[in-house]
Amino acid sequence: MRYARISLNLDWAAGLAAEAGLPVICLETRHMKAALAAQIKKSDRNDARGIAQMMRVGLYRPVHVKTLASQKRRMLLTSRQLLQAKALDIENDLRGTLRNFGLKVGMVGTVKFEARIRELVADHPDLAMIVEPLLIVRRILREQLGVLYRQLLDIVRHDEVCRRLMTTPGVGPVVALTFRATVDVPSRFTSSKAAGAAFGLTPRRRQSGEIDRMGGISKCGDAMMREMLFEAALVLMTQSRKWSWLKAWGMKIARHRGMKRAIVAVARRLAVIMHRMWVDGTEFRWTREAVAAA
Repeated sequence: MRYARISLNLDWAAGLAAEAGLPVICLETRHMKAALAAQIKKSDRNDARGIAQMMRVGLYRPVHVKTLASQKRRMLLTSRQLLQAKALDIENDLRGTLRNFGLKVGMVGTVKFEARIRELVADHPDLAMIVEPLLIVRRILREQLGVLYRQLLDIVRHDEVCRRLMTTPGVGPVVALTFRATVDVPSRFTSSKAAGAAFGLTPRRRQSGEIDRMGGISKCGDAMMREMLFEAALVLMTQSRKWSWLKAWGMKIARHRGMKRAIVAVARRLAVIMHRMWVDGTEFRWTREAVAAA
């Protein structure tokens, strides 16, 4: 049998194989790397033999390959995030460099930012010449960011799952679509509780003999989804005015463990709740009585 290393996009190659009717199994790379680390000699040939042997005996972890629709949603989300980050980089750079000349931007919103910069450099023509290209690039980035955000809203508006997920406090269009694109197929989780662990929101544990230590969250899995869940939990705990059993549960943890740990716990709980809502086809239940009745 011949083995070859193919440098292709995993999702794209798996999609083509699936369309051709071929069985597709994608392996979890960290697990396979740990298994192959026992080899004395590292080479492509030995890696191929080791992977083949792991497949024969069944010592591998399959991973989910996202559908084409989820890949497109994810591309929209990452593109929006990229433009947003670049625009913020320019704004922060302008704030920092102008401060060196005694020009403080201060507290100003996104809409009035450009006018505030022009006001500061009005009496400094040399600085205005340097700032102008940055303002033009920032304006274009913000305009195109709005274009992508409107596309995102249009997708969410016509997606039943996203609309249902948005009934959860703290969950907006971006969080709902990120969850939709990341989970892709809810049945790939054996239980809703597995969703929190899959996104790296469960604590690490090191147990051996009499030693049993619990560490911070594992931070494994999808980083964007973890970040979105944390932001949703932060909004729920600090900005949501409507009371719910979930916020009461989080506040109880905050009193004993601190707000930061409470937000992480709520983020993990949100992942579990949103997955269960998706599977059951239900909306968020605001009271304990409604949860118990269900």
